[in-house]
Parts: sequence; C-alpha cells; structure tokens
Amino acid sequence: MDLLLCYSSYVVLVVHQVCPAQAITIEAEEREDGSRRTTRYDIDMTKCIYCGLCQEACPVDAIVEGPNFEFATETHEELLYDKEKLLENGDRWETEIAENLRSESLYR
Repeated sequence: MDLLLCYSSYVVLVVHQVCPAQAITIEAEEREDGSRRTTRYDIDMTKCIYCGLCQEACPVDAIVEGPNFEFATETHEELLYDKEKLLENGDRWETEIAENLRSESLYR
C-alpha cells in the first residue's frame, strides 16, 4: 500500500465512503502550499469484510488487497492497522502484491 499517493480530499472521500463495513478511517489536512496530506489512515480489520471495494475505488492504486489472511491475534488492538502498520505490511508483501496486480491487470 502506497499511502504517500493518498493526497487529495477526493481520494480520502471516495475510499472512506465506499467501505460498506465502515472499517476505514481517513483524515487529511491542508498544507501551506494548498495540497493535502493524509494524517490518519486506519483500517479496523475486525470490521473489514474483504470485499475489495476500497481497492477498486482508489484512483491512484494506493490500496491493494494483499495475500495476508492470517489474522489470529491475542488482542483486539493488534487488528487495528494504522498508517505505520499498513506501510510495514505493504513492505512485507510488496513482491507478492506486485505479482498479483500484474496477473490481474487484464481484468481491471
């Protein structure tokens, strides 16, 4: 997931509102130059239903579903993915995610 691409209020609005489970919380603030910066990007994996609508709605391909479906944890808090945890997860699965996107590119 490349959260650095999440820059406009349009992106924030579309991705946040498309989630039927309301699992995504996104906040952004305006910079001095008028551009926007994502300041909060959280996904509550206990609410996520893995429908993929966020991936389809993201106009800059910053959100992709990864191959990680192992969500057995000891605490509820471990399933709350903030911006840092999402970036770390993206780095961990980057190669496999890129291959999945390439193989599905004909169908997008």
